[in-house]
Amino acid sequence: MEIAVLDIKGKETGRKAKLSDSVFAIEPNDHAVYLDVKQYLANQRQGTHKAKERAEIAGSTRKIKKQKGTGTARAGSIKSPIFKGGGRVFGPRPRNYGFKLNKNLKRLARKSALSIKANDKAIMVVEDFSFDTPKTKNFMEVLKALGIESKKSLIVLGDTNKNVYLSSRNLKTSEVISSSELSTYKILNAKNIVFLEGSLEGIESKLS
Repeated sequence: MEIAVLDIKGKETGRKAKLSDSVFAIEPNDHAVYLDVKQYLANQRQGTHKAKERAEIAGSTRKIKKQKGTGTARAGSIKSPIFKGGGRVFGPRPRNYGFKLNKNLKRLARKSALSIKANDKAIMVVEDFSFDTPKTKNFMEVLKALGIESKKSLIVLGDTNKNVYLSSRNLKTSEVISSSELSTYKILNAKNIVFLEGSLEGIESKLS
């Protein structure tokens, strides 16, 4: 499929970018997308949660009342989970939520996500640009020219461009990444995806 290449003023340059059908026009695999997004979100979790169980509570080991004759249930330790201040039953323990996925499945998930966005006409290709100094105002002007200033957008650079990245960092609705950082979650989390011309070759060679 072909798509018009725009400049930073939102005008067509007269050139067309060819998007590989093997990356941007496949039949999406919903389950692969689900697994890849699930893994991404699982990896964001710190897993440092911890609650004390009865063996870890600081407290007396004295039997708190006599065994018989009280008319209530027998009780030994004040650290029992049934008492206030006692331990927690099966409380959370520190753990790693990450799990393994095959490279081929992750590749399929990214291609599926890109195909979904291409089918929704949510992909733009812009010629490579840079800024002399980091300036949020300049970056906002580019977004306005492309008509995506109020939408959640993902800008994909070919190579790391520090000035463009720093210019976008103050904006909640826009994220700038290099092509090597592209993930299924980030693709689907954005309303519009803007590829710089120089990023396409690297993405297609990595996913083909």
